[in-house]
Amino acid sequence: MTKVEKDFDCLEFKQKAQEEAFENIKNLTREEQIRYYRTIAESSPLGNWWKKVKNKPSSNIE
Repeated sequence: MTKVEKDFDCLEFKQKAQEEAFENIKNLTREEQIRYYRTIAESSPLGNWWKKVKNKPSSNIE
C-alpha cells in the first residue's frame, strides 16, 4: 500500500476552528451568540449567498 502524505489535516483545522469559536462566544448571551454567528456568516466568502437566503420570503431564518 502506498503512503500518502497530507499537507492539510481537516480534523485538526475543524478542531481549531471550534476552539476559536468557543473562546469567542463563551461569555456571550444567547442573543449575542446568534448575532456573532450571523456576523461571521454575512462576512464570510458565502456572505452574498447567506444574505439572499436570509431575505427570501419563504426562509425561516431570523
